[in-house]
Amino acid sequence: MEQAIMAGGCFWCTEAVFRDVVGVSEVESGYIGGETDNPTYKDICTGRTGHAEAIRVTFDPGTISLAEIYDVFMGTHDPTQLNRQGNDVGTQYRSAIFPLSAGQFEEAKAAILRWNTENGKMAVTTIEGFDANAGEGGEQVKPWYPAEDYHQEYWEGEGQRNPYCLAVIPPKLMKLRKSFAEKVKV
Repeated sequence: MEQAIMAGGCFWCTEAVFRDVVGVSEVESGYIGGETDNPTYKDICTGRTGHAEAIRVTFDPGTISLAEIYDVFMGTHDPTQLNRQGNDVGTQYRSAIFPLSAGQFEEAKAAILRWNTENGKMAVTTIEGFDANAGEGGEQVKPWYPAEDYHQEYWEGEGQRNPYCLAVIPPKLMKLRKSFAEKVKV
């Protein structure tokens, strides 16, 4: 099993998408990329901690490759919006990939280039928190902080009664099913 960390706006939305992807065994919502230790949701919402709402995906690379994980990520949110996704505005909603290794760093660069080429647009997705020049193979330099329990599996519970989620998540799930049909759990 491998892990990948990505931020594509509201973590409730990206978590809902990746829970439906084959080969993904776990999706955890959390915070990464900022300067505050042990941030809370209230801290993150101020936009002053530097963290992004993100997901950490655990997946089986024998079933779905990291390149495919990144392609699903790039294809199910709008990577052209700087520091926002729809009505969610602020650096905490930025589009970013947080590689955990030199290989993931290279795959992230390739995924962004692939998306730009296929869509004729320029993604503003950043690659953050990884120092490619640090020692052999680089290192992850930003810690992961799991979000509070009530944010985990949010769409499966409270999210299906939340008007915001009802407006935003179903179109993302439809995009997943249309653009990545072979990668959707049956």
